[in-house]
Amino acid sequence: MLGAIAGDIIGSVHEFRARKTTEFPLFVAESRFTDDTVLTIAVADCLLTGSSYVDKFHEYSRAYPDRCYGAGFWRWVESGSRQPYNSWGNGAAMRVSPVGFAFQTLDEVLNEARASAEVTHNHPEGVRGAQATAAAIFLARQGESKRTIRSAIEKQFSYDLSRTIASIRPTYSFKESCQETVPEAITAFLDSKDYEDAVRLAISLGGDADTLACITGGIAGAFYGGVPGSIATAALAVLDEGLRKTVTRFCEVYGIATP
Repeated sequence: MLGAIAGDIIGSVHEFRARKTTEFPLFVAESRFTDDTVLTIAVADCLLTGSSYVDKFHEYSRAYPDRCYGAGFWRWVESGSRQPYNSWGNGAAMRVSPVGFAFQTLDEVLNEARASAEVTHNHPEGVRGAQATAAAIFLARQGESKRTIRSAIEKQFSYDLSRTIASIRPTYSFKESCQETVPEAITAFLDSKDYEDAVRLAISLGGDADTLACITGGIAGAFYGGVPGSIATAALAVLDEGLRKTVTRFCEVYGIATP
């Protein structure tokens, strides 16, 4: 989960700027957490407390209203709705990383990923994106190889993971859908040599930078044994005390290393 949060914060200043390079500072004065982090921590809170996803998504988004939520999601929040709105957006995948750390079997992960998605993103593509992301994180933390992770995700979710970031980058642009974000984010992880490289590759696609880096960062953090200390420390420093407390508690409960 900390890998996802750090990816979001690093990517926050690159959204809508169509970066096509891996050369940039990881943290700058303008780096901030976005809706990706807020809702990721909301999911973690639900897993820690057994709270309703609907309740926590409303609570957290209202507590942090200026974090660039998608238009459909924000209409859902403002209306006070408790019903899903059939979204295929990448919001279901960006917030799911805690699920990949909180369960001991893949079936449990897939079931909970569906539950976390369906309260808003009940379109099949929204569910598929959340499940694929959570499954990749689970397999990564189980010590599976990149080859095994690639094969498992392709087989179960029919995503094309045969491309490389170098081949995707020239024509890729800002995408809001799970089906045009999750495969690319997983590919950035598969092409990477370490956590930092994974996040840089995701941002270099020039798309929805914070969400790509959030999804990629969650998987990379699980695979590479955590987030490098300097990056984790810088990311945690961007959070306020309340958010940081929930992240720390989740990491303690589920055995995730923190600086």
